[in-house]
Amino acid sequence: MSMMLVFLMGLAWMTAVAGPAAAGDVLRVYDLRTAQHATLADRIPELLKSRAVLVGEQHTDEAHHRAQLRVIQALHAGGAKLAVGLEMFRKNSQDALDRWVSGDIRPQEFERIFNDNWGYPWPAYQPIFEYARSAKIPMLGLNVPREITRQVARSGFQSLSEAQRGQLSDATCQIDEEYMRYIRGAHGAHAHGNMNFLYFCEAQMVWDSAMAVHTLDYLRHHPEATVVILTGVGHAQKGAVPRQIKMRSPAPVTVLLPEVPGSIDPQTVDSQDADLLLMGAK
Repeated sequence: MSMMLVFLMGLAWMTAVAGPAAAGDVLRVYDLRTAQHATLADRIPELLKSRAVLVGEQHTDEAHHRAQLRVIQALHAGGAKLAVGLEMFRKNSQDALDRWVSGDIRPQEFERIFNDNWGYPWPAYQPIFEYARSAKIPMLGLNVPREITRQVARSGFQSLSEAQRGQLSDATCQIDEEYMRYIRGAHGAHAHGNMNFLYFCEAQMVWDSAMAVHTLDYLRHHPEATVVILTGVGHAQKGAVPRQIKMRSPAPVTVLLPEVPGSIDPQTVDSQDADLLLMGAK
């Protein structure tokens, strides 16, 4: 059976179970590399060649989460052996994610665990988690304990104890001028207003490198998998998590960012920032 036939059959199934609005071919994209408009369905064959697909979000924008779900659905319909990597969950909460996907945990209990891991409302993310559960798509906790990043932002990476560093796997914190330029541009006032800019950069680096390391660890153990990484736009851009992946592996990476007029659009970002923009997702 051809890959295209598998994709079309899967897309029909996805539409049937999730409704027409979920179908990947209704989501428009703008290709920053070619300056061309297309649909998500047009780009699925290319995305299927990626080992990591980062789909950025502004955490409070529900339209961004709906677009993320459509990307996951379209790749799953296309036959990808998917896993969903989450900034929203710490790696040490992996057991809860496994129990969620397997159906061994009640939604009310899982919502409490979600709220312990993440500070944004569950309902905005709930459709993504429910789809992964129904389709048996593995979900991966990529983050580190929040007390570690808070301590680094306040007192620097060197303030971490050996025990704390042991919780970071092989995540590193080697700040260079390129990364500092990226942080200044990507985080704006959050970076410029920080009392110690170097410590702010180190905290972001811990975040970025840990998510990269945890993603690559999964890919090493699942060589045919594609991980869709859901994370804030500041971590999704090529200067952040993708750069950390590329420093460690030749694995193909694709970056999709949501269109935010005046902030993330064809006039304000280019192919150095992302590959595709998700246009007008609703």
